[in-house]
Amino acid sequence: MHETMRSHLSAPFLLFALSSAWASGIDRSGQGLGALFENGNYVEVALNRVIPEVQGRDASGGRTQNVAGDYYLPSVSLKLDASERLALGFVLDQPYGGDLLYGASTPLFAGTLVDTTSHALLGLARYRFNAYFSVHGGMRTQRALARIDLKGLAYGPVDGYELRLDPDTASAPVMGLAVEYPAIALRLAITYHDAIQHRFKTRESAPLAPLNGQSTTTVTTPRAVNVDFQTGLTQDSLLFARLRWVKWSEFRVAPRQFARVTGQGLVDQPDTRIWTLGLVQQLTPAWAVAVSLDYEARDKPIHSPLAPSSGRKGITLAAIYTRDRYRVSAGIGYIELGDTRLGTGRPVLERARMGDDNHSLALGAKIGWAF
Repeated sequence: MHETMRSHLSAPFLLFALSSAWASGIDRSGQGLGALFENGNYVEVALNRVIPEVQGRDASGGRTQNVAGDYYLPSVSLKLDASERLALGFVLDQPYGGDLLYGASTPLFAGTLVDTTSHALLGLARYRFNAYFSVHGGMRTQRALARIDLKGLAYGPVDGYELRLDPDTASAPVMGLAVEYPAIALRLAITYHDAIQHRFKTRESAPLAPLNGQSTTTVTTPRAVNVDFQTGLTQDSLLFARLRWVKWSEFRVAPRQFARVTGQGLVDQPDTRIWTLGLVQQLTPAWAVAVSLDYEARDKPIHSPLAPSSGRKGITLAAIYTRDRYRVSAGIGYIELGDTRLGTGRPVLERARMGDDNHSLALGAKIGWAF
């Protein structure tokens, strides 16, 4: 495979980042390790902007308008060769987040809000036993906080409930292995991200007195497995694929007072699998283009208003320019978000249907430097 083709082997990771920008609700970065497999010392800075459109109509006939806010996803990756066999990697990103607000046009949910933020630092080491087999592992340290308001007629006695989860920092291991055949740019990498358990200092408040109180809430951001594959098809083309499995069934937000009064948590969703398939094509020694398709199946028929879409289909395009030791990539992704119904109460009753051409647009750019 041409050396120029080798210089674009990180193109899949830009597309993975763009396609992950609206995945499984709060899953945003896809937890990729692209820089760890670069040749030599390497640093890259990336910035994605996500513009979602999620709306529908509630049971009263009111339109929800767009309930999802725009957001930016910055990241920084660094890879250093400590020796011929040992490499060190660092990734700073925002793996999880949520930004939802229901406006006054929907009386059933007016004022319902989700504002969650996380920042993570991943430190990794990769040891190459030979040209064909390597292992990697390290720790991810993550800081997160959240604000959730439940407001509107759909919530009945818990209308006006407000939750504040103060910032908390926790860590968990990451480990994996890779099998490679460099002559055809073949690589199969499997990476396991362990669950991170946060213990948030919690403040609950609501007009209903039993919902008020301070406590500690344990929230587990779920374990995940990324299976990344790539292989050269010709001297100028590369096929790549990814399967990302996330155990969302272990992610539950159940503050003490809310769970005691309602007998349920705020968030509950099933496990997800995200499939991606793509191609990189070399055009000139300096330029390459890439395209990928991704798919996530719809899950349960009724969702919480805090998760107003189910499943997705997407296409992502990117261009990559390389000169000397520098690489500049830019891409755009269009994601069609699956329709869903929203429900509240116990038993759960349908309160809205979301699906008026819901979609998300992701724009991304990345600058890399080998040194």
